[in-house]
Amino acid sequence: MGLGASTPKTSAGELKKEIAQRTGLEPEKQRVLFRGKEKEDKEHLHSAGVKDNSKVLVLENPASKEKKMQEMTGSKKKGEEMTASKEMKESEEMSKALAAVAGVRKEVDKLSERVAALEVTVNSGTKVADKEFDVSAELLMRELLKLDGVEAEGEAKLQRKAEVGIVGIEVHWILLVDNVHILHHFLHSFIASFAI
Repeated sequence: MGLGASTPKTSAGELKKEIAQRTGLEPEKQRVLFRGKEKEDKEHLHSAGVKDNSKVLVLENPASKEKKMQEMTGSKKKGEEMTASKEMKESEEMSKALAAVAGVRKEVDKLSERVAALEVTVNSGTKVADKEFDVSAELLMRELLKLDGVEAEGEAKLQRKAEVGIVGIEVHWILLVDNVHILHHFLHSFIASFAI
């Protein structure tokens, strides 16, 4: 997880406390998201599917941001309210974008497992229908198009860019596995022709 004392048995609440120590953002002002879903304080991260190197998103709760803005200004002038409202809207848009990226990440994780299963099948010498490679590549490309439709700024933009890279790697990997599959069966047929 990248945080000092965090283990798979760490709860979302414990993670918030550790983040609070490092950032100063109080735990009740944080939202912990994994695969696009907010986690309750008592929920253990491992039961939610968090493993080593999983990406867990921690956001400042938009309501606490607005309250903090009001406290900092000390007054509620119309111009200041409009600024706070604009920042709130931007925060909500970022949350939506981050959730959309997390949704794509969840689907790409599933597709990665599918690609890995294809690789194992090909490496064992089992013939795989070309359609399996085409479908996997098509599904990955659809996730890439979903990412392309996500309008994001700041952290959400960085996460979208990282996820685009991951999808690109998966597409290249499926093409590589497909080529290994084709080569394997070509060599098998070539060798079989000499066995006669």
